[in-house]
Amino acid sequence: MTLTRFLVMYFRVFMPFFIWDRMMTLNATGQFVCEDESDGMGCLSDMFAVYCVQSFKLAMASLNETDWCVWSKVNSWYSNLSMCTEDICDLYFIPWPNRVVEQTFLDIHSLFFKDCPTDELSDPPPAIMFALVITPICLIPVMVSLVVLKTKNGDGNS
Repeated sequence: MTLTRFLVMYFRVFMPFFIWDRMMTLNATGQFVCEDESDGMGCLSDMFAVYCVQSFKLAMASLNETDWCVWSKVNSWYSNLSMCTEDICDLYFIPWPNRVVEQTFLDIHSLFFKDCPTDELSDPPPAIMFALVITPICLIPVMVSLVVLKTKNGDGNS
């Protein structure tokens, strides 16, 4: 086993315990928000804000606003954000994704990616849309007529 694979495995296994311990010491000075939550959802948003979203915001602050829409520059930070939320959900034995995770990503997208162009995801031109819609509509009567002509043969062995 290489050192890199060992470190990845080590942090994947022990990172949730580290996060839990850090959250316990963080809340020991104030009040413990997860104390009366039976499902852990109340604490989940706070954990995301402290550990995941904060580091993502710091990473995005190191870029120019024009580079926020360049996927090759933000994909590793975005993946880290996703993995962080997943690890915290695993810590509390909460399914991922859930409504808190979705809201976290909606907030991130409305904050950083709202002005990004979406030309890649736009509809095709009307002529192509017409061809894509009309082709199956025209093929249905042709196929039905072929089936009817083939079965009118009468011997049933066609």
